[in-house]
Amino acid sequence: MNKFSIFSVTNFYKMMKTIHSYWAYLVLVVLIITVVNAIVGLLKKKAFTEKDLRLGLFTLIFSHIQLLIGLGWYFSSPYYKALKANGSEVMGDAAARLLAIEHPIMMILAIVFITIGWSKHKKKIEDHEKFKIVVIFYGIGLLLILSKIPWNQWPAA
Repeated sequence: MNKFSIFSVTNFYKMMKTIHSYWAYLVLVVLIITVVNAIVGLLKKKAFTEKDLRLGLFTLIFSHIQLLIGLGWYFSSPYYKALKANGSEVMGDAAARLLAIEHPIMMILAIVFITIGWSKHKKKIEDHEKFKIVVIFYGIGLLLILSKIPWNQWPAA
Protein backbone atom coordinates (compact mmCIF):
# COMPACT_ATOMS: atom_id res chain seq x y z
CA MET A 1 0.00 0.00 0.00
CA ASN A 2 1.29 3.43 -0.94
CA LYS A 3 2.07 5.61 2.07
CA PHE A 4 0.28 8.51 0.38
CA SER A 5 -2.93 6.59 -0.38
CA ILE A 6 -4.69 8.26 2.53
CA PHE A 7 -4.41 11.51 0.58
CA SER A 8 -6.03 10.20 -2.57
CA VAL A 9 -8.72 12.22 -4.32
CA THR A 10 -11.32 9.62 -3.31
CA ASN A 11 -10.38 9.85 0.35
CA PHE A 12 -10.31 13.63 0.18
CA TYR A 13 -13.76 13.61 -1.41
CA LYS A 14 -15.20 11.32 1.28
CA MET A 15 -13.59 13.31 4.11
CA MET A 16 -14.82 16.65 2.73
CA LYS A 17 -18.33 15.29 2.18
CA THR A 18 -18.50 14.05 5.77
CA ILE A 19 -17.15 17.30 7.22
CA HIS A 20 -19.46 19.33 4.99
CA SER A 21 -22.50 17.30 6.06
CA TYR A 22 -21.84 17.50 9.78
CA TRP A 23 -20.69 21.13 9.78
CA ALA A 24 -24.03 21.92 8.13
CA TYR A 25 -25.80 20.93 11.37
CA LEU A 26 -23.77 23.53 13.24
CA VAL A 27 -24.48 26.18 10.61
CA LEU A 28 -28.22 25.43 10.66
CA VAL A 29 -28.45 25.49 14.46
CA VAL A 30 -26.55 28.77 14.77
CA LEU A 31 -28.47 30.34 11.88
CA ILE A 32 -31.84 29.33 13.34
CA ILE A 33 -30.83 30.65 16.77
CA THR A 34 -29.69 33.93 15.20
CA VAL A 35 -32.92 34.42 13.22
CA VAL A 36 -35.15 33.50 16.18
CA ASN A 37 -33.11 35.77 18.46
CA ALA A 38 -33.50 38.66 16.01
CA ILE A 39 -37.26 38.06 15.69
CA VAL A 40 -37.62 38.07 19.48
CA GLY A 41 -35.44 41.18 19.76
CA LEU A 42 -37.51 42.94 17.12
CA LEU A 43 -40.89 41.98 18.57
CA LYS A 44 -39.95 42.72 22.17
CA LYS A 45 -38.11 45.91 21.22
CA LYS A 46 -34.93 44.79 22.94
CA ALA A 47 -31.59 46.53 22.83
CA PHE A 48 -29.13 45.12 20.31
CA THR A 49 -26.39 43.90 22.64
CA GLU A 50 -22.91 42.46 22.31
CA LYS A 51 -24.50 38.99 22.48
CA ASP A 52 -26.63 39.75 19.42
CA LEU A 53 -23.61 41.09 17.57
CA ARG A 54 -21.53 37.98 18.40
CA LEU A 55 -24.35 35.64 17.40
CA GLY A 56 -24.56 37.29 14.00
CA LEU A 57 -20.78 37.20 13.64
CA PHE A 58 -20.50 33.50 14.56
CA THR A 59 -23.24 32.70 12.07
CA LEU A 60 -21.37 34.62 9.40
CA ILE A 61 -18.09 32.86 10.20
CA PHE A 62 -19.62 29.37 10.41
CA SER A 63 -21.44 29.84 7.11
CA HIS A 64 -18.27 31.02 5.38
CA ILE A 65 -16.33 28.04 6.72
CA GLN A 66 -19.13 25.82 5.39
CA LEU A 67 -18.78 27.50 1.99
CA LEU A 68 -15.05 26.76 1.89
CA ILE A 69 -15.59 23.15 2.94
CA GLY A 70 -18.38 22.84 0.37
CA LEU A 71 -16.24 24.23 -2.43
CA GLY A 72 -13.45 21.79 -1.53
CA TRP A 73 -15.94 18.95 -1.65
CA TYR A 74 -17.66 20.17 -4.81
CA PHE A 75 -14.57 20.46 -6.99
CA SER A 76 -13.47 16.93 -6.03
CA SER A 77 -16.97 15.47 -6.41
CA PRO A 78 -18.23 13.20 -9.17
CA TYR A 79 -21.07 15.69 -9.73
CA TYR A 80 -18.65 18.41 -10.82
CA LYS A 81 -16.75 15.97 -13.01
CA ALA A 82 -19.99 14.75 -14.59
CA LEU A 83 -21.09 18.33 -15.20
CA LYS A 84 -17.83 19.08 -16.99
CA ALA A 85 -17.98 15.87 -19.02
CA ASN A 86 -21.65 15.91 -20.01
CA GLY A 87 -23.63 18.87 -18.70
CA SER A 88 -26.81 18.05 -20.61
CA GLU A 89 -27.01 14.60 -19.03
CA VAL A 90 -26.61 16.10 -15.54
CA MET A 91 -29.29 18.68 -16.30
CA GLY A 92 -31.68 15.90 -17.31
CA ASP A 93 -31.29 14.04 -14.02
CA ALA A 94 -33.05 15.85 -11.16
CA ALA A 95 -30.93 14.26 -8.39
CA ALA A 96 -27.64 14.99 -10.16
CA ARG A 97 -28.77 18.51 -11.07
CA LEU A 98 -29.60 19.21 -7.42
CA LEU A 99 -26.09 18.36 -6.28
CA ALA A 100 -24.21 19.69 -9.31
CA ILE A 101 -26.05 22.97 -9.87
CA GLU A 102 -28.97 23.86 -7.62
CA HIS A 103 -27.49 23.13 -4.18
CA PRO A 104 -24.17 24.96 -4.75
CA ILE A 105 -25.79 28.01 -6.33
CA MET A 106 -28.47 28.28 -3.65
CA MET A 107 -25.95 27.89 -0.82
CA ILE A 108 -23.71 30.58 -2.32
CA LEU A 109 -26.73 32.89 -2.61
CA ALA A 110 -27.70 32.14 0.99
CA ILE A 111 -24.23 33.07 2.20
CA VAL A 112 -24.32 36.23 0.09
CA PHE A 113 -27.57 37.24 1.84
CA ILE A 114 -26.08 36.47 5.27
CA THR A 115 -22.99 38.52 4.40
CA ILE A 116 -25.08 41.44 3.15
CA GLY A 117 -27.16 41.26 6.34
CA TRP A 118 -24.01 41.39 8.47
CA SER A 119 -22.70 44.36 6.54
CA LYS A 120 -25.99 46.30 6.49
CA HIS A 121 -26.87 45.76 10.16
CA LYS A 122 -23.54 47.27 11.26
CA LYS A 123 -24.45 50.54 9.54
CA LYS A 124 -27.75 50.91 11.39
CA ILE A 125 -27.95 52.96 14.55
CA GLU A 126 -31.30 51.99 16.01
CA ASP A 127 -31.65 48.59 17.63
CA HIS A 128 -34.91 47.66 15.92
CA GLU A 129 -33.35 48.41 12.52
CA LYS A 130 -30.42 46.11 13.30
CA PHE A 131 -32.75 43.29 14.32
CA LYS A 132 -34.92 43.91 11.26
CA ILE A 133 -31.94 43.62 8.88
CA VAL A 134 -30.81 40.39 10.57
CA VAL A 135 -34.32 38.93 10.37
CA ILE A 136 -34.66 39.79 6.69
CA PHE A 137 -31.24 38.84 5.33
CA TYR A 138 -30.31 35.97 7.63
CA GLY A 139 -33.91 34.73 7.30
CA ILE A 140 -33.67 34.71 3.50
CA GLY A 141 -30.38 32.85 3.83
CA LEU A 142 -32.01 30.29 6.10
CA LEU A 143 -34.91 29.77 3.69
CA LEU A 144 -32.56 29.33 0.75
CA ILE A 145 -30.48 26.80 2.66
CA LEU A 146 -33.53 24.83 3.78
CA SER A 147 -34.91 24.81 0.25
CA LYS A 148 -31.93 23.04 -1.33
CA ILE A 149 -30.49 20.74 1.30
CA PRO A 150 -30.35 17.26 -0.26
CA TRP A 151 -32.45 15.83 2.57
CA ASN A 152 -32.43 12.26 1.24
CA GLN A 153 -28.63 12.16 1.35
CA TRP A 154 -28.04 13.94 4.62
CA PRO A 155 -26.06 13.34 6.75
CA ALA A 156 -23.25 11.74 4.79
CA ALA A 157 -22.74 8.06 5.39
